[in-house]
Amino acid sequence: MSDRIWPPVAWSVLWLILMAVTMATRPLLPVDETRYLAVAWEMWRDSSFLVPHLNGETYSHKPPLLFWLMHLGWGLFGVNEVTPRLVAPLFGLGSLFVAQGLARKLWPDRPDLPRAAGLILFGCLFWTLFTTLTMFDMMLAFFTLAGLAGLVHAWKTGGWLGFLALGLGIGFGILTKGPAILLLTLPAALLAPYWGPALTGGVRPVSWAKWYAGVASAVLFGAAIGLAWAVPAAIAGGEAYRDAIFWGQSAGRMVDSFAHSRPWWWYLAVLLPLILPWSLWPALWRSLRHLPGKLGDGGVRFCIAWFLPAFLAFSLISGKQPHYLLPIFPALAFVMARLVENTESRRLDRVIAALPAALFGGVLFLLPFVSGIWNLPPGTEDLDTTWSALALGAAFAVMVLPQQSSMQGLVRLSALSAVIVATVHLSAAPLLDKTFDLTDLSRQFGVWEREGYTLAHYGKYHGQFHFLGRLKKPLKLTGDGEIADWLASTTKGKVITYQKRLPDGGMPDYVQPFRRKIISVWDAETVRRNPKLAKRH
Repeated sequence: MSDRIWPPVAWSVLWLILMAVTMATRPLLPVDETRYLAVAWEMWRDSSFLVPHLNGETYSHKPPLLFWLMHLGWGLFGVNEVTPRLVAPLFGLGSLFVAQGLARKLWPDRPDLPRAAGLILFGCLFWTLFTTLTMFDMMLAFFTLAGLAGLVHAWKTGGWLGFLALGLGIGFGILTKGPAILLLTLPAALLAPYWGPALTGGVRPVSWAKWYAGVASAVLFGAAIGLAWAVPAAIAGGEAYRDAIFWGQSAGRMVDSFAHSRPWWWYLAVLLPLILPWSLWPALWRSLRHLPGKLGDGGVRFCIAWFLPAFLAFSLISGKQPHYLLPIFPALAFVMARLVENTESRRLDRVIAALPAALFGGVLFLLPFVSGIWNLPPGTEDLDTTWSALALGAAFAVMVLPQQSSMQGLVRLSALSAVIVATVHLSAAPLLDKTFDLTDLSRQFGVWEREGYTLAHYGKYHGQFHFLGRLKKPLKLTGDGEIADWLASTTKGKVITYQKRLPDGGMPDYVQPFRRKIISVWDAETVRRNPKLAKRH
């Protein structure tokens, strides 16, 4: 198979294998994945498709597009766990193809670079891991790429279709994760004088006034798409929900931007680990000597205009999580592909780049032998270390097999990241099944609910039982001050608590290991006789 066809086929097959492993080995992870499916379930159950709800209360933290797409799968195949878990990963796969298309627009005279960029993007270990998760950021990355592809099209053709695509990207980005899409698209549009004239095949707009008018029209169009949902949702959801979606999702978060516990430089500290194995690839570091000469490249300038303002803004905004950077990962992949396209990859380069996989496989293999010598973290004994052979074998193959072309080398390193993530899932499956899978407990809650029991949850509830148990009623939230009132008003109930150890003086109806604690479910009558049983221990 030629280098022209092989890269997209490779990342598609690797994605398919990775998702099959994920579905077979990993339960829905609390609290994020279980929460998002709980929100979708409550909307579906109550036919409340305009305003998301969680445990009977309006859920203002995220817009509804992810939940709507989950409903689409349920409408076609019935309520199930598989189709909603495929929504975000499919956007991750689609992002690779849209990224290839955008890179082709940026470098039309370099046919190998777009395919290399897709392989480098998929091969970023953090991207590979997150493409298996039910989160919003892969969807946001897709709409960012689609909007920016429209922006470049508008520059090259001067037509309105590119601005329409930008507006659609902004609009659906707003429906995915709120106004954050503007940080990812608007800087590149505003900085067109920096990258546009240097872009291969680019044409200067008739006037800058018309260019910025097109950008403004795209933003207004995107805002209109978002408001088409937000306005009726605000009316239906009430004053508190209205304030949350119009203020809390935008300006409210900016107000807290300097009060977060993580320092401004935190993203700088985690960036290189997130792009492994490429951050250890000597060929990339050697190619950096060519960077000054490529700063005049229009495509590189476009990536700088896309990456740098967003990175700086995210560094100042309060919420700092590694996955917030995923929508700007393609900009890094594009620049890396541009740098290494004429750099010779040596055997030593492959050996060093494969070291993380070899190290991971070696540590996993040695765990049973050192467990009696060192005090390892709890849960280590539950890992299936036989899967270390998979990571070690893949690392060895990358190190020793001859390489026919640079594209083949990129395919192998990208595949190595997929192997590492698959190995993590396969080896951690027993641990995840033991301490993270809430399916059986949630189904028992469903049984108790149908039998007429009132379910109470001690402390904050993230919706982790609602979808898995197909619960139809909210859980009553209790604490030290409310437990007595709940007991007084309940004749038939169960209370769910999280404890480090089981207290003396009673026997719970259900015990479930959960992370480093246990979930204890107590009958109301048992707690009525000894109220201390339901408290945290």
